[in-house]
Amino acid sequence: MIRSMTGFGTADGMVGSARVSVELRSVNHRFFTPSIKLPGALSRWETEVREALRQRIARGHVTVSARHERAEGEGPVIDEVAFAARAAALTALQQRHGLGGTVDVATVLRMPDVVRSANGDEPDDAGTAEQLVAIVDSAAQSLLAARAAEGARLGGIISDRIALLEGALDRIAARTPERVIAHRERLRENVKALLDGAAIDEQRLAQEVALLAERMDVGEEIDRFRTHLQAFRDTLAGKEGDAVGKRLGFLLQELLREANTTGSKANDATMQRDVVQLKEELERVREQVENLE
Repeated sequence: MIRSMTGFGTADGMVGSARVSVELRSVNHRFFTPSIKLPGALSRWETEVREALRQRIARGHVTVSARHERAEGEGPVIDEVAFAARAAALTALQQRHGLGGTVDVATVLRMPDVVRSANGDEPDDAGTAEQLVAIVDSAAQSLLAARAAEGARLGGIISDRIALLEGALDRIAARTPERVIAHRERLRENVKALLDGAAIDEQRLAQEVALLAERMDVGEEIDRFRTHLQAFRDTLAGKEGDAVGKRLGFLLQELLREANTTGSKANDATMQRDVVQLKEELERVREQVENLE
């Protein structure tokens, strides 16, 4: 089973007495690059979240966002005693130093210890890293399911393209001996025209044809192309969970190299058309493989 690098997953649960919702979004990237955005109450566990994702996701740019909803009665409250003390201190300083303006509410509220949690700054039921990681794991499972579904769709598209590659390669292989015969007959006609009716040295002609056939032989390239194509198929049908994108990309480079060599040796319009199709289909496959983990 192959997986795309594009997907979305979500999960929610309790961290202490607060409900936490986690969303994961992933897009293509050569490496695993997480972007983690946690609310202040959860930010101290960013390292644990990052490592949990690393264990499950091999490649892709993954954006993590979380929403933290406190239970009723746990919202921030104003400590009126602290508020009054800070306001009095600011007013005294203002009068003592002859400062203009007024002491406003916003200024006082920004001072330390004026606004606090209903249960204190670090309530006993603030939760644990394990609780948050469990929610992240559930969201990651949802993300991986979406990536697997998209990967299956891409795998079908790639398989169709491979069938087209095999068809073009079969035509090239079938044309190879025909092309040598055609070149032999063309060479014979050219020599006959140059000799102006004189007898042709068949042995010398056979030697020239043999040399020409050796220079134009693409048998090794076709064999290597088939071998790489089979390796590509085997990789595409690999074990569940394998991250195959990089290996498929390497195999595509090898396939393109053989196609280029075949094209340089072809010297035949019919074969060249099929070589062009090989390159076009390889490019289309590459575009899809770039989406795979």
